[in-house]
Amino acid sequence: MERILQVDFPGAAELRNQLGQVRVVALWGSNSVSVDLRVMDDAPRAPVPTGASPVTFTVIDEEGELVGEILLWTESGMLSGLEYAWYGDQPPASLPEVDRMVMQ
Repeated sequence: MERILQVDFPGAAELRNQLGQVRVVALWGSNSVSVDLRVMDDAPRAPVPTGASPVTFTVIDEEGELVGEILLWTESGMLSGLEYAWYGDQPPASLPEVDRMVMQ
């Protein structure tokens, strides 16, 4: 999440302030690395619409081939999810290394 929130967009500063208080509360599925998030304490809400953040990172493999995307989700101005949308038949076993994430 920190990598995504390094990019400046309206509301990014408030979302960065939530990082220290965010917790994973659920997996999206038994084999999923995508998660639901909850900000545990009071934190300033970001002036962003509910949905995916305006910044998406693509994920590349060792050969530089596109293998997925990382999306950060918000709800009512609070961090609410981190999604690894993969391309292909096999779901990833873990989130990608930061050096495999490229801003779109």
